Amino acid sequence: MVTAPCSAPLLKAVRAVVFDTDGVITDSARVHAAAWKEAFDACPRAAGDERPFDPVEEYRRYVDGKSRLDGARALLVSRGLTLPEGDPLDPPGTGSVRAVAARKEELFTARLREHGITAWPGTVRLLRVLGREQVPCAAVSASRHATELLGAAGVRDLFRVVVDGSEARRLGLPNKPDPALFVEAARRLGVPAAECAVVEDALVGVEAGRRGRFALVIGVDRTATAASAADLLDHGADVVVQDLAELLTVPEG
Repeated sequence: MVTAPCSAPLLKAVRAVVFDTDGVITDSARVHAAAWKEAFDACPRAAGDERPFDPVEEYRRYVDGKSRLDGARALLVSRGLTLPEGDPLDPPGTGSVRAVAARKEELFTARLREHGITAWPGTVRLLRVLGREQVPCAAVSASRHATELLGAAGVRDLFRVVVDGSEARRLGLPNKPDPALFVEAARRLGVPAAECAVVEDALVGVEAGRRGRFALVIGVDRTATAASAADLLDHGADVVVQDLAELLTVPEG
């Protein structure tokens, strides 16, 4: 049996690790949040509600880890707004759920091309340790941009398997908090979920890992607010860290 390296003792009992992409591997959650803010702030408000979108709290509670459509629906409902579902061909705008989602996609793509993306250094350190110890790793995401993001950040070769949003749609996999995305990644790695760890920063992703009965669910708390770590634990994380380098007890050689 392949075991995790002694320099990452929390992972020593698992045979493979499945990582979420946005916010865990790449510093792209902030770009998603900024795009959601611009798209949602253009929407009409419920009477008496002039609050702008909060790119920290509202993003992590209602949008993070979800498909664009699920995120748009959840965000609108949270503000008491009702829009028609719309048509897949709706242009970007504010007239329907699909139009809001399309506007967010348009803004995200523009920001990504203009500013690029980077990988979290602590995550890269952990991935290199796991790679040296021949622990297979997968990257997953509800976003169809995941493979592009991993390539742009220079870390695609650190993963044996990538299951992104395009692949999930091709296979008809349900969205998080259903564990199907993680289970498919584990299947492609050839390791049962009960012998894999899941690493997630989104509440729905942590819940998916728990529902899938993975051996270990690690929550990554990048926001470090008063409630964020507790929320991850409440949704099923076994442990919460602010950076994945915290899992390493021996510096990378």
